[in-house]
Amino acid sequence: MSTPHTTALLEVKNLSLQFRTRGGTVQALDQVSLTIAKGETVGLVGESGSGKSVLSYAVLGLSDAAARITQGTARFDGLDLLAASEDDLARVRGREVSMIFQNPKVALNPIRKVGHQLEDVLARHTTTLRSDLKAKAIACLEDMRIPDPARRYHAYPFELSGGLCQRVMIALALACNPKLLIADEPTTGLDVTTQAAIMALIKAKTRERGMALLLITHDLGLAREQCDRIVVMHAGHTVESAPTEALFASPRHPYSQQLIGATPVGRASLSELASIAGSLPDLRRSDLPPCRFSERCGFKTEACAGSLPEHGEGLHVVRCHHPLIHMREAAA
Repeated sequence: MSTPHTTALLEVKNLSLQFRTRGGTVQALDQVSLTIAKGETVGLVGESGSGKSVLSYAVLGLSDAAARITQGTARFDGLDLLAASEDDLARVRGREVSMIFQNPKVALNPIRKVGHQLEDVLARHTTTLRSDLKAKAIACLEDMRIPDPARRYHAYPFELSGGLCQRVMIALALACNPKLLIADEPTTGLDVTTQAAIMALIKAKTRERGMALLLITHDLGLAREQCDRIVVMHAGHTVESAPTEALFASPRHPYSQQLIGATPVGRASLSELASIAGSLPDLRRSDLPPCRFSERCGFKTEACAGSLPEHGEGLHVVRCHHPLIHMREAAA
């Protein structure tokens, strides 16, 4: 599934990826497509296990050794990421594309001071003089609104709270002013107040610097607040892509409808929430249906056994056999 952008910064087309495991081959991504325009904020949403993080790792060349890309393309600002050498990818990662990982205390080096970790990034990807690295690193911490940045420069990750570790992770990601920031569940494990502060910081910095942002989250309410456009994933498929308010006003895929129905935003009480029936299919199966949602779907027909079609025009696209039926049912 793709959407037209004349200034696409990241363009992924029909990307498929497998993991070889002792339990069999896991079909983790199946013909996934995604575009992000320069300066655009895109949300990638879906249940845990949908393939959101797998997609981001594949694009950056950070997949597990057991992973194998079987088809598709991924281009960033003209560079073929899947054909690029490791040296080329290493130059792009951190300088032009940066990532905020889910667990900052795990992602940060536990035995290296956070200030030195910032210096490592600056020394590798910028022309900052060695004599200026410390001052620049402290300035990066201050820019992330970290209290007493000169003292925090000397701290180890275990000495900082989860919220401060996340701010250090953001400082590392933004140190080189990348064109694209990938934020993978950036508020996981943080209290509500800290979550809001972290998202406000990310939003402010991306807008201030004109960066594109890919926000990976299972929280559809958060995506609605932050994103220009949302891409919905289910079991390794991208099933719907639409401008944010268009998706909430008129979701065309039954999975998108159910995700929205399970989102507390705008609900008067918890009794208004609806659960999503069933669970993700076992991606090791050799008999996975063309539509991986069909076994959970109340609109399933015989046509759903056929290859998955794509419907829509412009920015609202859906991969489903009967999107208009779903829309009429939802409106009824």
